[in-house]
Amino acid sequence: MKISTKLITTLFAGLMLACNAIVASAAPVAEAPDALVKRISLDVIDTVKADKEIQSGNQKRVFELVESKILPFVDSQRMTSLAAGRFWREASPEQQKQLVTEFRNLLIYTYSGALSSIRDQKVDFKPLRASPGDTEVEVRSQVIQPRGEPIQLNYRMEKVGNGWKIYDINVLGAWLVETYKGNFAAEIGRSGIDGLIKALAEKNQKLASRPAARAK
Repeated sequence: MKISTKLITTLFAGLMLACNAIVASAAPVAEAPDALVKRISLDVIDTVKADKEIQSGNQKRVFELVESKILPFVDSQRMTSLAAGRFWREASPEQQKQLVTEFRNLLIYTYSGALSSIRDQKVDFKPLRASPGDTEVEVRSQVIQPRGEPIQLNYRMEKVGNGWKIYDINVLGAWLVETYKGNFAAEIGRSGIDGLIKALAEKNQKLASRPAARAK
């Protein structure tokens, strides 16, 4: 079975965009960004391999996994603001809040079912190229598959307080934020910010009403 880019996005996002199910004390205060991503990745992979409900495509269980083990380490607001571009500043605080919620849910609903396809994949991390005082870094890695070429998977991360959060992901050379930026701009151009919020909400309702699909 060939791993999909949707699986990669969900696995480490994601992309997916802020809960707080893992307490801050679970991670060392001075944990390096690449060490943090490695810990999250291994935790998610081990959880999926041990959970038959997730492997069978139980969307509720996958949703819980993404919310508890991935989203606490994603800066949902920054990711959404970058995807919205200049229109973010034009949105009211309430509109911004709704955009963050709907975009986060879109990423979860769109990609969560693909997690059930995790079997024997492994993640290889590259040496971190950063100085001690850097507050933004790029963590580089690749997913090793039982069959097929390795898949490039990089993360843009920012320092928030004593920890780090992901705000963009690159899969096979494509950054997640840039992928959605054009779509957001086009929808806002047609029907405004409220139109984008409505479109995202309707898409989420459709995705939530159908069973999680297994990745091909």
